[in-house]
Amino acid sequence: MPSAVQPKVYARSEHNISRSQISENALKVLYRLKKSGFEAYLVGGCVRDLLLGREPKDFDVVTDAHPEQVRKVFRNCRLVGRRFRLAHVHFGREIIEVATFRGAGVVQDDHDEGQLLNDDEGRLLRDNVYGSMEEDVWRRDFTVNSLYYNIRDFSVIDYVGGMQDHAEGVLRLIGDPETRFREDPVRMLRAVRFAVKLGFKLDPACEKPIHDLAELLYNIPAARLFDESLKLFLSGEALQTFEMLRHYGLFQVLFPAVERSLAVEEQGFPRLFLIKALENSDARITEGKTVTAYFLFSAFLWNSVKSSAEEYMKEGMAESIAFQKAANEIISEQVKRISFPRRITMAMREVWTLQSRFERRQGSRPYRLLSHPRFRAAYDFLLLRIETEGVDPELGEWWTKFQDANETEQRKMTQASRKPERRQFKRRRSYQGRSKRNGPTND
Repeated sequence: MPSAVQPKVYARSEHNISRSQISENALKVLYRLKKSGFEAYLVGGCVRDLLLGREPKDFDVVTDAHPEQVRKVFRNCRLVGRRFRLAHVHFGREIIEVATFRGAGVVQDDHDEGQLLNDDEGRLLRDNVYGSMEEDVWRRDFTVNSLYYNIRDFSVIDYVGGMQDHAEGVLRLIGDPETRFREDPVRMLRAVRFAVKLGFKLDPACEKPIHDLAELLYNIPAARLFDESLKLFLSGEALQTFEMLRHYGLFQVLFPAVERSLAVEEQGFPRLFLIKALENSDARITEGKTVTAYFLFSAFLWNSVKSSAEEYMKEGMAESIAFQKAANEIISEQVKRISFPRRITMAMREVWTLQSRFERRQGSRPYRLLSHPRFRAAYDFLLLRIETEGVDPELGEWWTKFQDANETEQRKMTQASRKPERRQFKRRRSYQGRSKRNGPTND
């Protein structure tokens, strides 16, 4: 950590942040901590977004008060976290996260709770070391996320040139990039996500080691990668994020089966299908509509499941069993990398399974499919396949019409699509035949 670095302080007249843009609950936390004799600042993404004229999703506070001291100030406070203890101050649905200034520590042994602890590859395992703001800034990741808003005089405090990087649109790591990525390999994913989200370019020194260090993500718990994958692909920039992850060799670590299918037919249906799914997802988010994680992830893995199922069908396996077996295999492989919750994998299976049921438009089957909880997602999935895989458009048109039709029209549609049934006639028994079967008569 550099010593005796003097920060540059930007007065209120030198930046565009106004208290009117800050959550009232965040202001309450800041003012109450100040009143209790502690230092308190807004920090991180909220300051970054305010400077960019965006509305922050969360407001994070940093202070010199320890978590237990914060809990004494706020009765509505809960302490969370193991790697680094945090205080969550609850205001109904809004949570203001309060962190204590982190400091520089010396690794001693595994039982020393007050020290930093790294594994053999440099990954940070424990971070419960408290310090000052001057120390805290060097423990943060990117310069644009390391600016402190001071509620006392409404200034912005900058130790690492973050304001200049804001102005230039550069995403730069604090400290040696390779060391920082080894401390926490997820920072490589965060670098991609922030670069895309903010429209910034990665600093050359920051992007240089990513290719070589991508495999460090194999050491990250699959549950944590699930949380990161939601941030990567459900923020409205999924397509650009996907392209950038592939560029740096990160996507193949997250979705190995998908990468294999893309490598086999780079410009064919697999890539076109996935790109269209990502485009549609981004468009829905832009329009303020919801996007479900299971739909997007089912689109990611669809071609892998379909290709595997087709191989099983070539061996003579029934279609339903082939798809079930393929889904089991692909999902089992995928959850080793990204731990999808059971509710996600179950929904993905249903979307895949329902695809074959769209072909059955006779009798009561369409009604049962229409009432299925996953019908809408499966129907959107079908339209995506029609657009990219060459599925007969008439199938989509029929289901689009069937949904909006009244009861009489629906009955006609299901009857019209029914194949003519062969009439079966009972063979009448003749008297003579009965006599022969029953033996000779007494005539």
